Amino acid sequence: MEIVIFIIVIFLLITGIIGSFIPAIPGPPISYGAFLLSHFYLHPISDENFLWLMAVVVIVVTILDFWVQLYGVKKFGGSKKAINGSIIGLIIGLIFLPGIGIILGSFMGAFIGAKMEDPDVNKALKIALGALAGFMLGTVLKLSVSLYIIYLIYLSKPPLW
Repeated sequence: MEIVIFIIVIFLLITGIIGSFIPAIPGPPISYGAFLLSHFYLHPISDENFLWLMAVVVIVVTILDFWVQLYGVKKFGGSKKAINGSIIGLIIGLIFLPGIGIILGSFMGAFIGAKMEDPDVNKALKIALGALAGFMLGTVLKLSVSLYIIYLIYLSKPPLW
C-alpha cells in the first residue's frame, strides 16, 4: 500500500509544479495535498503547528496569485477588457503553443483587450506589461511554495526514497 501512496504523492507533486504555471490547476493546494498524504500515510514530516502554518501559506499564496495579476493590470490603467483579454489569451496560448504560449497569450490578450478600450498603443503596451508582471510574480510565488513542499517531503525521508 505504501508504494501506491508514494506514487500518488509523486503524481500530486508533479501536478502541483505544472499547476504553478497553468492558472486552471491550483498548484500549491495540490502540492499541499501531497504533503498531507505523505505526512499521514508515509512518514511524519513535522508537528501539527507546522501543518497549519503551511496550510495558511498555501491559502495566502493562492489568493495572492489571483490578486497580483488583477493588480498588475489595474495598476497600469487596465480595465475589465484587459483582464478578460489576459485570461482568454492565456487559455489560447496554452492550447496552441504550450509553454511559452502561456506568457505570450497572457501578454497579447491583455494588449488586445486594452487596445479595444483605448487606441493608444503605448498605454495598451504598458497595461499588457502589467498583466505579464502580475502573471510572472504569481507563478514565482506558486512555484516557490510547491518546490518548498517537495523539499520538505524529501527531507522527511519517507521509506521509499
